[in-house]
Amino acid sequence: MRAIWKGAVSFGLVSIGVKLYSATEEKDIRFHQVHREDGGRIRYKRTCSVCGEEVTYDDIAKGYDIGGGEMVILTDEDFAELPLTSSRAIDVLEFVPAEQVDPILYNKAYFLEPEGAATKPYVLLRDALIDSERVAIVKVALRQREQLATLRVREGVLLLNTMLWPDEIRNPDFGFLDEDLKVRPPELAMASSLIDSMTGEFEPDVFTDDYRAALQEVIDAKVEGREVVQPEEVEEAPAAAVDLMAALKASVERAKSARGEPARGGGGGAPTPISSARSAQKAAEKKAAKAPAKKTAAKKTAEKKAAAAKAEPAKKTAAKKTPAKKAEPAKKTAARKAAPRKTA
Repeated sequence: MRAIWKGAVSFGLVSIGVKLYSATEEKDIRFHQVHREDGGRIRYKRTCSVCGEEVTYDDIAKGYDIGGGEMVILTDEDFAELPLTSSRAIDVLEFVPAEQVDPILYNKAYFLEPEGAATKPYVLLRDALIDSERVAIVKVALRQREQLATLRVREGVLLLNTMLWPDEIRNPDFGFLDEDLKVRPPELAMASSLIDSMTGEFEPDVFTDDYRAALQEVIDAKVEGREVVQPEEVEEAPAAAVDLMAALKASVERAKSARGEPARGGGGGAPTPISSARSAQKAAEKKAAKAPAKKTAAKKTAEKKAAAAKAEPAKKTAAKKTPAKKAEPAKKTAARKAAPRKTA
């Protein structure tokens, strides 16, 4: 990893030199915009909307739109006069219980590594945070912006989590919050039962990005010049049932089945709209599978009867022809006896 920032953690009168590293990285597959016909990269020019000339980075300034087509331009001197600390310090403000920090405030995560002779005070702060079971609330200036952050320990390393400011969190203003919706106790009990049946220990390594893996397979297939193998379709979830209790019961039974637990009552309990629909579908599939077999058997039986019917006249004809052949020698013998014998 490459350090993206160097500074110091200011802890009372103690200063701890540290290096800052990005603790996370996105594994998203990135694409370039290219010309469809020849694959050439698409380039964009920075042009002025007023004079139409191409503008270099040195001639680009920051402007604030105040509306009505008016723009306020800020120079580097304007930014230099702002009260943004340039001391590259991470100032510890206070220590608070970790559960008091709403997770929605967390933004980005960075690892802190001790620099030079700062290893001992670094370890001291780390162990003190572990013993107190608290996180440090700090302020830090990163990328020309002052940010609120927390310091906590992860796998023996200090982790800096930058946070959003409270006024950057939107208020959820949705119409259903004003509706007077009542949840029945049996529905709540069944929902709790569903949660219990799906409760487990969180192991992030068992979850994978299936879409990214399938997309990578398509890319690899194109690179190697082989046919793209379509991934198996995921079974679609059943349509929403009108009866909420029936849907909850079916969900509980399915969760238990996925865990390998026996179904309730040995037979899966009373049929639900979802289970009934599935049973009807399976029965229809079995019936459809048996129908061709029955037709084939009936066809074979008819063919046998037809063959037998054709064979019967043949047998009778053969029977008539056989005695006629045997009678021919008898006629010749009688003729011989009737003829007079020649004498010498």
